[in-house]
Amino acid sequence: MLKEFLQSYGVEFTEKLVDQDDVAREEMVAISGGFLGVPFVVINKDNKRETVIGFDKAKISQLLQIN
Repeated sequence: MLKEFLQSYGVEFTEKLVDQDDVAREEMVAISGGFLGVPFVVINKDNKRETVIGFDKAKISQLLQIN
């Protein structure tokens, strides 16, 4: 659902499969403070990093300024 949502707005993203990639999993744990659930979204914008746990459409829309 998250991928389809982002694609529908033309948002470029990088998907990391943390269940298959140990480096990606370690990166996620470090950024999230130990959270291991998916989806976990990292938005880098205006030299700020925001994180979103789960598919929180409202928060993602707000951070990306889409509706």
